[in-house]
Amino acid sequence: MPVVTMSGTIASGAREIGRAAASLLGTDYVDQQLLVDAARRLGVPLDVMAEHDERCSSFGERLSSILRGFLERSAAGGDPLTGAGGLEVLLGRTYADMALEREEPEISDSLYMKTMTAIIRELGDRGDIVVLGRGSQMILRDLPGALHVLTLAPQELRIERLAAREGMSVEEATQRVHDSDKARGAFHRKFWKVDVNDPSLYDITLETSRLSYEAGAELVAGAVRSNAGPA
Repeated sequence: MPVVTMSGTIASGAREIGRAAASLLGTDYVDQQLLVDAARRLGVPLDVMAEHDERCSSFGERLSSILRGFLERSAAGGDPLTGAGGLEVLLGRTYADMALEREEPEISDSLYMKTMTAIIRELGDRGDIVVLGRGSQMILRDLPGALHVLTLAPQELRIERLAAREGMSVEEATQRVHDSDKARGAFHRKFWKVDVNDPSLYDITLETSRLSYEAGAELVAGAVRSNAGPA
């Protein structure tokens, strides 16, 4: 039951490689948006959800089930999480949101980390999953057999990729890359006291300036299969 975490600088290919690797391995893939979508679904009847959202696959339903179970345990434990709406807002927080130093950070920060840690650990324990970001490489660093992957690329190339992908100007893309790199680094320093791009935190580092996303996915899938050994 493979478990892969993907982390990377913006527009370095972590998302694309993660999705492609999941497809090659026949595993599920989850990122922040899918978690937010799953939280949003909690208040929607299953028949309506299936009718209006083709992405409500068996994995989408399982993900919602995981979040529902977390909400029930939180309510039983007295945690201040106000239902699916509160969970959706919490899961939607960006690196920049969480990297901020608030006057009273202990409540929101501790709740965020408790929530993300519980959800990502449950996904990791179930296996057959590729997880993008959210500190998953740190949360699952002690999970036996998990493969942790970092993607990097030169800043100039990432700006070019982002501008083309999002249809924005080079100036806008430059600012977005700068802000994203700063927030991602601050997030990991704040919660784990680590340099997010430290290669020692990962099993594989992919520099994608001369490596296609498809080749990167093949490398990740090959590493997972090698770790699994003979069937």
